[in-house]
Amino acid sequence: MKALLLITLLVPFITLAESYPREWWIEIPREEAASWEILPQDAKPGEVILSKRTELGIFSNFGATPFVLDGKYFASVEGLWQSIKYPDPTIPQDSRHEIKDWPFTRKAVENMVGTDAKKAGNLANKIYSQYRLKDVNWGEHFFDYVDHAEGSAYHYDLIKRALRAKLDQTPGLWDLLLKTGCLTLKPDHKPGPNEPASYRYYEIYMELRVERQTGCH
Repeated sequence: MKALLLITLLVPFITLAESYPREWWIEIPREEAASWEILPQDAKPGEVILSKRTELGIFSNFGATPFVLDGKYFASVEGLWQSIKYPDPTIPQDSRHEIKDWPFTRKAVENMVGTDAKKAGNLANKIYSQYRLKDVNWGEHFFDYVDHAEGSAYHYDLIKRALRAKLDQTPGLWDLLLKTGCLTLKPDHKPGPNEPASYRYYEIYMELRVERQTGCH
């Protein structure tokens, strides 16, 4: 009787595992993990980690997935995210032009991917801290994207549009997203406390996925 109950409980998980590529949950030795990393096998039932160790890593903002948004080219979502911290050459009145410490031009950061883009953003963060800056910009709109108010809402909409453009302009990416079915998408790192919604790219992908979903498998 106990054996029958155990089999009954396991059937949904076995079916789930057979519905998706097993490599999405590949076992990685703990000693190989980075200090920040959540490994593929750490997903709970019904979840999958968007791990950079699997094909799902392409959904990371770090991914080298070029796209055009509002007529501007970006090499990655991370490149867009970090570039808006830099002075905008199309807006002469941008007060950030008065600062001469910027290590890169905005254009250079727009063309960066992965850790290069992240490092460029971290260097910009130091300048923001030094000069007590808060606002970034998209076109004529300047905003504080961590204000948990209008600025955060505007940034969320911007990043969601960027992720949609990435899906639309990267061959096969919509198919891969839909292939995740009704799995709960999770990041491969521990989210920081009190982060605005724009940071939760994995949740945005699930919102976008619903738009084209015809059912779970």
